Amino acid sequence: MTNYQSGFGNEHATEAILGALPIGRNSPQRAPFGLYAEQLSGTAFTAPRAENRRTWMYRLRPSAAHGSFRPRAARSLESGPFEKLPPSPNRLRWSPCPLPSEPTDFVEGLFTLAGNGSPSAGAGIAVHLYAANRSMVDSVFFDADGELLIVPQLGALKIATELGVLEVSPGEIAVIPRGVRMRVELTGPEARGYVCENHGALFRLPELGPIGSNGLANARDFLTPVAAFEDVERPTRLIQKFQGGLWETDLEHSPLDVVAWHGNLAPYKYDLARFNTIGTVSFDHPDPSIFTVLTSPSDTPGTANCDFVIFPPRWMVGEDTFRPPWFHRNVMSELMGLVHGVYDAKAAGFAPGGVSLHNCMSAHGPDRSTYDQAVADALAPTKIKDTLAFMFESRAVICPTRAAMQASWRQGDYDACWAGLKKAELPKAALPPR
Repeated sequence: MTNYQSGFGNEHATEAILGALPIGRNSPQRAPFGLYAEQLSGTAFTAPRAENRRTWMYRLRPSAAHGSFRPRAARSLESGPFEKLPPSPNRLRWSPCPLPSEPTDFVEGLFTLAGNGSPSAGAGIAVHLYAANRSMVDSVFFDADGELLIVPQLGALKIATELGVLEVSPGEIAVIPRGVRMRVELTGPEARGYVCENHGALFRLPELGPIGSNGLANARDFLTPVAAFEDVERPTRLIQKFQGGLWETDLEHSPLDVVAWHGNLAPYKYDLARFNTIGTVSFDHPDPSIFTVLTSPSDTPGTANCDFVIFPPRWMVGEDTFRPPWFHRNVMSELMGLVHGVYDAKAAGFAPGGVSLHNCMSAHGPDRSTYDQAVADALAPTKIKDTLAFMFESRAVICPTRAAMQASWRQGDYDACWAGLKKAELPKAALPPR
């Protein structure tokens, strides 16, 4: 069983061997046991204290001990700027991406669906899908372009990182900071899920405002691994994503060799079942922002580079209220995924592992059968059960890749789910004279 430390953004201190953490100095002249002191900075040195993220590592070898990187074929992995196709105002939906038939690990199985901004601009996101049927073996990956928010949909993952091990199952998420080295292992025969690569401000908990001091995701429920290191003398391929491309070099050892560390930049996991959902207890449908788990803010207050929003099991009790997500148009762009169950705005077509994309001012909402049932239902307290959908919401238009638009599993008939919505019938006495 993997051990964890509790708390979001906390200053943690952990050592796999007693005495490996130096006392009183981050970089002493002689670190314990001859370890190398190395700092990993996730923000600029001069970022405000409340936002500054960095960790000191004490490791068997410094990260600098490697040869030149060489380009590596990236298969279906891309990064912005997403300019290969003109942005489309059309509503788009994809069925679950196929699982691989050939041996494919996590990095090889990354497929870039859409995104905005770019790593060089330091803003925006890229949304990838992953589908794998084997563990990474004697290879380690890190992303120099952004932090990775991983949402498993099928199959659990064991993510071994420099700073410890995360075990993540569907219904949980993992966040791996920019630059942290990791090896993704499968605990079953296959795995599939979603990845949000965040090029902007680091994900953090949203402000609670009038909600008060409690609710939504609680900091203590986020778990960070304790130190665990590998002393392995075996050839290992080190792969990095840099400015959209993949690069690799060869090591003679595992780079996951951090014996002790302290700081507030570390991988973490979160069980989405611990999210404290907030909702109405009178009437009307609150905005979906009440379901925000994590946010990456932009330079415009209240307008996110990316929000991670979930739609978990919850009670619906609003009186005289249309309960599914209502018809709307949004200045923000919304990319949705489904981990399991049925999403309460779509009766069919949106399957676990699938994706929908509704860009800025794209009109969307419940399909015809969901609408008809919702307006006809006798309202009583009802619990939405056995479902987990989520959304990556961004202030910038999310542009699909050419590969995504040409994928055989893109649904060309998505618009049809709104066909047949009936015209409202006004009383004849209310009609203006002709």
